[in-house]
Amino acid sequence: MQTPEFTLGIEEEYLLVDRESLALHEAPQDLLDACRAELGDQVSREYLQCQIEIGTLPCTDIAAARDDLKRLRATISKLAARHGLAPIAASCHPLAHWKNQHHTDKDRYNDLRRDLGGVVQRLLICGMHVHVGLGDDTLRADLMRQASYFLPHLLALSTSSPFWQGQDTGLASYRISVFDNLPRTGLPPQFANWQDYRRSVQVLVDLGVIEDASKIWWDMRPSASFPTLETRIMDVQPRLEDALMLAALNQCILRMLWRLRRRNLRWRIYENVLIAENRWRAQRYGVTEGLIDFGAASITPFPQLVEELIALLEEDARALGCLPEIERAREVVARGTSASRQRAVAAAETGDDDARMRAVVGHLIDEFHDGL
Repeated sequence: MQTPEFTLGIEEEYLLVDRESLALHEAPQDLLDACRAELGDQVSREYLQCQIEIGTLPCTDIAAARDDLKRLRATISKLAARHGLAPIAASCHPLAHWKNQHHTDKDRYNDLRRDLGGVVQRLLICGMHVHVGLGDDTLRADLMRQASYFLPHLLALSTSSPFWQGQDTGLASYRISVFDNLPRTGLPPQFANWQDYRRSVQVLVDLGVIEDASKIWWDMRPSASFPTLETRIMDVQPRLEDALMLAALNQCILRMLWRLRRRNLRWRIYENVLIAENRWRAQRYGVTEGLIDFGAASITPFPQLVEELIALLEEDARALGCLPEIERAREVVARGTSASRQRAVAAAETGDDDARMRAVVGHLIDEFHDGL
């Protein structure tokens, strides 16, 4: 069996805020022109005018991904500062209201606004997507079915959206609640093979419901543009190194499943109704509560889960050169995800609710620039 390249690609969506007011601010055309001049096609507008999206080049390993992602973040920050703006990499702005935002006047986004109605208007959220290069379609379908088990683990480690319109939602990832209102979201179906996946997509295309597979927004999907599996369940990360930790975990999980397949073994397939329960626990609690271990028939605390995950992936992390990155998951569990850190900042602020949320935005600006 030919060894896949396991290349990495990382896409991130950022919100632009005014450095003085800390409110959301629409991206000026001059800023976007400057970004395109320096970064080319690696930067683009997103659905809302206050958002900007970046994507790394295909990277051979985590070190290359770090260099490219750091360059992209630093360039966006530098150019935004010239306009009195700053990017934040959190999945929800703690204070902003979606009714005050405007969508980008672009055919794709105009079509979304027309087709999806009111649910897309609330899409004031940002995500992180990780592509892992596999090359073979049969392999992509087979590994997607098995990798679904680990999607709640990745969500829990990524949670960065506890606040919505100035209120604590009680969730670690409110972004998921917003995104799940769209069609063709959530856990990927359990397709038996690539042919079943393609047949199902083609039914929707032939009916004119979607133009192509890019309008399918599952938590994990075969990319419609690249020979990759694309993991989409994660909140975007304020800290660069946490983003790299998640990218490395994605890469290692897929290599581990490929390694089992090479030995004629596979991860057990669980029904989506069971995986969805862990997805909800991750959305609600992040890493502060455990996930269900279906084999052991118990809820396992997250510190134990992350140790088991690192042990499971150690061989693959060493082969891919990213063991320090996946071991960072221990730190995330110990100190809390961004959701926990944001809540701690809000709790420490002695002012009113507005002051508390403004303090959180200031914290997110600082974390974005940490290490750049």
